[in-house]
Amino acid sequence: MLRLVSLKLGRLYRYVKLAVLGSLAAALVLNTHSLLASLQRNELAERRFLQLNKCPACWGTSWCRKFLNGQLRLESWGRLRLFDFFNVKNVYFARYGEPREGSRRVVLKRLGSAQELADIDAKICRRATGRGRCDLLQALHATEFASLNGDVRLLTPDAVEGWSDLVHCPSQRLLDRLVRRYAETKDSGSFLLRNLKDSERMQLLITLAFNPEPLVLQSFPSDEGWPFAKYLGACGRMVAVNYVGEELWSYFNAPWEKRVDLAWQLMEIAEQLTNNDFEFALYLLDVSFDNFAVGPRDGKVIIVDAENVLVADKRLIRQNKPENWDVWYESKFDDCDKEACLSFSKEILCTRVTVDHNYYAICQNLLSRHATWRGTSGGLLHDPPADIAKDGRLEALLDECANPKKRYGRFQAAKELREYLAQLSNNVRHKFTGNL
Repeated sequence: MLRLVSLKLGRLYRYVKLAVLGSLAAALVLNTHSLLASLQRNELAERRFLQLNKCPACWGTSWCRKFLNGQLRLESWGRLRLFDFFNVKNVYFARYGEPREGSRRVVLKRLGSAQELADIDAKICRRATGRGRCDLLQALHATEFASLNGDVRLLTPDAVEGWSDLVHCPSQRLLDRLVRRYAETKDSGSFLLRNLKDSERMQLLITLAFNPEPLVLQSFPSDEGWPFAKYLGACGRMVAVNYVGEELWSYFNAPWEKRVDLAWQLMEIAEQLTNNDFEFALYLLDVSFDNFAVGPRDGKVIIVDAENVLVADKRLIRQNKPENWDVWYESKFDDCDKEACLSFSKEILCTRVTVDHNYYAICQNLLSRHATWRGTSGGLLHDPPADIAKDGRLEALLDECANPKKRYGRFQAAKELREYLAQLSNNVRHKFTGNL
């Protein structure tokens, strides 16, 4: 009986899939003229497509001249609005070119689905008028985004605490950094909020509240060694970031040597975000194969989705000494039946100096046998060579890192795992060099 039901469901899935493909084919045929027009138009130079009319309820305007001058063009199928149905995350690939320079690939993000962007407008309207629809630009001036006006000298924790993961527990030092490094102003470099224009101030606050990814990329830039994609600019509700490369998922079945190197880099990222000279701990709350990409030339792993990053100021924690601040915190293993599960307490991440969250997230969701993604299991380090499998050390370290059996076992396992992966990586390089 169960087999019969599964067979029927399988047939139903195939029929639905064929129906969708058939509908697409019919739409392509019926709309040939409009499709050809879409391919010829450059929508990235159109204010409506960029939703520039939403500003200052938008992400910024620093790249508007480049967009409106036609220096950016969507790639191939990205020009066809028919396929927006499948582009739920509203992420596009485009070519960007400067005069007398070649073009390069960039990634464009709306920072939310169509529904999420509509919800932003509705939330602003409800905050101002109590209704879901309104004149957005007028409503903005009746919200907290406008109340922090030019008379307010600094952006302070009490004003924005809890607005998003980035400022779940903000320190003054973090907020000064966000304002000083804000890229959507011509006069960046000052931590004084009042030095921003009214429109720039509202854009900063709206970005902070609804999707702070651009602020993470600006405040912890790749140029300074942080493992995030490079922020380029924005126009309306479209943000441009540097194209890194293929997502980590495409390396799931890469040669063992490549996967070992990627795994080592991932553990190094976990260490850097947890312990650094700036005493900011950046905790990754959403870790999956889609949130990382790999450079095609240098093979460097980069975080390409930084929406859900919580920043805790270790210096402030040491200063305020909240309850149990100096007690090491071990994240609890989450053996759920969904992909990319993580268990954490934001309150604890904000009040402890020593936390193993990033090691746990990388090990559980990417490297160990507990990692599942798109129907696969076994993690990035699946099917190791026979000698490494027989030795058993790698499997033991991965298991202890994901689901520790000893108290504080994950801290030690993460340290040893980084060292062991570095050793395996070096052995591979030496072996390759010796064969030349």
